[in-house]
Amino acid sequence: MTMTRLLLAALVLHLVLIQPNHPAALSWQALFLFPLEFPVILFALMALGQTAASRIVRMVLTAVLTGLVALKAADFVSFTALSRGFNPVTDLSLIDAFIRLLTGSVGVPVTLLIGVASLALILLIAWLIWWATGIWARLALPRIARLAAIPLTLLSAGVATAEIGQALNQWSLPATPPGAAFTARVGVERIEMIRETRARLAAFDLAASEDPFTNTTGLFEVIDRDVLVIFIESYGRTSFDTPFYADTHRATLESAEARLSDLGLSMQSGFLTSPTQGGQSWLAHTTFANGLWVDNQISHAAALASGRSTLYHHAAANGFRTATLMPQITLDWPEADMMGFEDVLVAADTGYAGLPFNWVTMPDQFTLATLDRLLRDGSDTRRLFAQVALVSSHAPWTPVPELLPWSDISDGTEFNEMAQAGDPPEVVWRDHDRVRAQYRLAVDYSLQVVFNYAALHAENPPLIIALGDHQAAGFIALDERAEVPIHVIGPEALVSRLTPLAPTLGLLPPSDAPAIGMEAARDIFLRAFQVEDVNELGN
Repeated sequence: MTMTRLLLAALVLHLVLIQPNHPAALSWQALFLFPLEFPVILFALMALGQTAASRIVRMVLTAVLTGLVALKAADFVSFTALSRGFNPVTDLSLIDAFIRLLTGSVGVPVTLLIGVASLALILLIAWLIWWATGIWARLALPRIARLAAIPLTLLSAGVATAEIGQALNQWSLPATPPGAAFTARVGVERIEMIRETRARLAAFDLAASEDPFTNTTGLFEVIDRDVLVIFIESYGRTSFDTPFYADTHRATLESAEARLSDLGLSMQSGFLTSPTQGGQSWLAHTTFANGLWVDNQISHAAALASGRSTLYHHAAANGFRTATLMPQITLDWPEADMMGFEDVLVAADTGYAGLPFNWVTMPDQFTLATLDRLLRDGSDTRRLFAQVALVSSHAPWTPVPELLPWSDISDGTEFNEMAQAGDPPEVVWRDHDRVRAQYRLAVDYSLQVVFNYAALHAENPPLIIALGDHQAAGFIALDERAEVPIHVIGPEALVSRLTPLAPTLGLLPPSDAPAIGMEAARDIFLRAFQVEDVNELGN
């Protein structure tokens, strides 16, 4: 047994135990932390020696520590992309979404290479842990040394346990390594997270079954036109409060407000708190439609399966033709059947024949042109109540389309030159400042498309509710708040009814405007247009 092998084995275990789970903790200082689990593991291995019990302990340690390495890596990715830790109960389905996004951004070969490399790395780490524990198990302590080591081991375990207890009372995943028992805390906190998540889901099921608008009549009769709920991808509060973005986006909003006002349209705005940040747009869509706080995949499935009436169910029951236009959906989407949509249009239904913009299937302007061509063409005399998801402001934000005259929109091939312009994602994403600049341009494009669409239909305007689905990831948005803007555009008589949802006149709510929970939107909307007095129909 050489000292070099002992030191290398100790280094392996040390690195595993101090591995950070948050980008803010990724620093050279973390190397000098002393994990209290370290002496507990080493003394336990030396005390057991090369026995059958030792082999069992080593197998358990290898499995647990390898699992924690994977968990902390998942945390790191989740904190980076979604500004929260990874939840083993609700987030496993995100692996598929992450793979599809990665494939669309860097291609299938690179995605496969990343997958194989990740699996190989996990297996290598497992082997290194097994090897390191075996090295220290061979260093069996003499009986007197074992007795002397017991107080130190118990002290380390006691301090670690106290730290874990304090962390659970505070219930917060640390942004930086808390020091002594970091890895144990992550594991124990995650066990507690699983328990609390299950309790929350049980409470959610009860809330989903209680709907104050069940069998309510008199909804929406005062709305004499189409209603369009338009989600703008990654449009967050940072567009108003962070100078790097606000200087561009506020200017676009000011210009649009002046133009739409001159055309006779009324506008009101505000902020909502989204249930997600950095991704998982469907959670925001479901929260807005169902009137429930849907912040994970399990509650999303529970909300849809509950039979609770969405905004679109109520619209259909009150004479509207309901539809959704989702240009980013390229796979089967069975959940749409439970949302209350009569017509479901996904990417393949739009007739887009142009080139994709990397992961983004088509430009937002084509999406809204498709809305007019397929859903607002006058072939159905019923009022339309539609959900539309715009995606040009979705990562990787390159290339960014340009506005064309609406009359020039045909089959999408007119966008081909734009789709091949600029650097590919793998080049742009080498520089975070450049990514942020592209994000700024992409959101600005989406805003211009929405407001140009509103201006295009100013003579006979629909009621437009345009809102962000979620804020971009924190390292892009430069803002960790999960808050998004909402704009209501249309005739003053209808827009003013939604003052509780969008209280500020115009398109620029003040920077200190409070945000309301997105789950309140459905009930606010239903109350705003509920007719209790038949005379109101004549107003």
